[in-house]
Amino acid sequence: MATLDRKTTPLLLENGDRLTRSEFERRYQAMPQSQKAELIEGVVYMASPVRVKKHGQPHSHIITWLGTYRSLTLGVMVCDNTTVRLDLDNEPQPDGLLRIDEVCGGQSRISEDDYVEGAPELIVEIAASSASYDLYDKKNAYRRNGVREYIVWQVIEQTVSWFALEQGKYIAVPADSAEIIHSRCFPGLSLQVSALLAGDLAQVLAEVQRGTATAEHKAFVQELSNRGDQDN
Repeated sequence: MATLDRKTTPLLLENGDRLTRSEFERRYQAMPQSQKAELIEGVVYMASPVRVKKHGQPHSHIITWLGTYRSLTLGVMVCDNTTVRLDLDNEPQPDGLLRIDEVCGGQSRISEDDYVEGAPELIVEIAASSASYDLYDKKNAYRRNGVREYIVWQVIEQTVSWFALEQGKYIAVPADSAEIIHSRCFPGLSLQVSALLAGDLAQVLAEVQRGTATAEHKAFVQELSNRGDQDN
């Protein structure tokens, strides 16, 4: 009977495994490509099958929202379900992220093997409820590594939590009187929470259009362009 050569064939990932980042990556590469896994504070988390209303559709709305902002803001990048090497104990795969290109002064970069390294400026996660690890260990990892804004959409509870990093701590960013939350890192990026929760994607995107038509957004785009020119 053939025996398994453990020196050349890595073990597969299991929920709750405690691994180094290098071992996590080695085992992850041996998994089926459809399987999502994350390393959070040194612990492996394996994703469950994705349901439509609890994750698939909300996820698509968030990516469309971020993508619309990206289409009107040169110098930034949107990534969907992309591995992020935060530190030696954390390699998450956030549902969505928005980052400033490194040539424009962004705090993360794209590695030679095509991963995000360092903390993106903004990360979004879709969570079932407030009991999710997205609001505990993962939130702490993002805060400690300098993710400047962190959004968690708790689908069952119909709540959106938006956090901004101030002096090493996450503070909740409140909505204004029109139920709109404005990004502190990306001028012109606004989210009409009531429209998002109601599934009114057209209104969500209309708010992005309004935000990116402001002088503040125009100045931000010019600043990114100037940084890029200086780098070149």
